[in-house]
Amino acid sequence: MISKFTRIAALAAMMSLAGSAAFAAASDYAFEPVNAELKKGDDVTVAVRLTNKATGKPVVDAVIFRTRVDMAPDGMAEMESPVTPLPVKDPGVYAFKTDLPMAGRYQLTLSAKMQGEPETVTGKVVIKAIK
Repeated sequence: MISKFTRIAALAAMMSLAGSAAFAAASDYAFEPVNAELKKGDDVTVAVRLTNKATGKPVVDAVIFRTRVDMAPDGMAEMESPVTPLPVKDPGVYAFKTDLPMAGRYQLTLSAKMQGEPETVTGKVVIKAIK
């Protein structure tokens, strides 16, 4: 009887560990620009790819719930532009419409949630607006 209880307890412990190992940390994901240089202007489409660093695979169906575009890399964080999400066309690629009114470096800050992941993934992507 004790042996049976010990086996059940051991099995339960292994299942618990296996279930928790499926979760990745927020640092296991990365945002990267699809195109790091874009023409300055209004209604510019900025696209980023969200990937799992361990597998290199794109992350599909992430929910991007916070975005911000500003010129923080050039010391002008107060130069903020509105950001509008666009429909997803490619797996793991998330696009946004924004204004890049002058040449320089812009920072797109994003926060995302993925189903089954307990942590919020936050990333900063720098893009360069050119003339």
